[in-house]
Amino acid sequence: MTTTQSTLFPQIVNIIKELNPQTITEERKTVLQPLTDYIQFKVSENKEIRINFICTHNSRRSHLSQVWAQTMANYFNIKNVFCYSGGTEATALFPMVVETLQSSGFQIKTISKNENPIYSIKYADNEHPIIGFSKKLDDDFNPKSEFVAIMTCSQADGGCPFIAGAEKRIPLTFEDPKAFDNTPQQAEKYKERSLQIATELFYVFSQINS
Repeated sequence: MTTTQSTLFPQIVNIIKELNPQTITEERKTVLQPLTDYIQFKVSENKEIRINFICTHNSRRSHLSQVWAQTMANYFNIKNVFCYSGGTEATALFPMVVETLQSSGFQIKTISKNENPIYSIKYADNEHPIIGFSKKLDDDFNPKSEFVAIMTCSQADGGCPFIAGAEKRIPLTFEDPKAFDNTPQQAEKYKERSLQIATELFYVFSQINS
């Protein structure tokens, strides 16, 4: 797979180059395979790829997954990838997620300050920013059909057996860093989860033949 890092911010590229997919177990690779297969099928058919990452509150794991997936699509030069996120309910994008992404080189600006702030998240000079805010999975901001639903937490996976409009529904769950909120390990654990998600999505997109 040919990569192109010309527009990604240099700090993000440096972090991606330090990721080690060899840390992913064979069992976990089996869990990741359906997403790889879905993306490969869409690429082979020359169709747009819409991925909606879904968690209960759309506040932590689903946003980290959305941002890293969009970034990896750019890194591996996979065209027509559009990443989204949603929840079974809307809350707010957790501030520590914003800090964690900023520390990885993403340029983030607050567009709107309220109980559910809206952020502009940029990963490259010449690409549209990701608009980050908490929303329900069927929000008007998200696709209505021809997308894959990725369940990033077991609660949403168990609570949403059917996702309207989804072509496929894939459980790809991550442990919640929320368990470490207001502890001395908070920043470390959010970074750890962010890098795990980045590593696994690096692996997925590295498998795609365009």
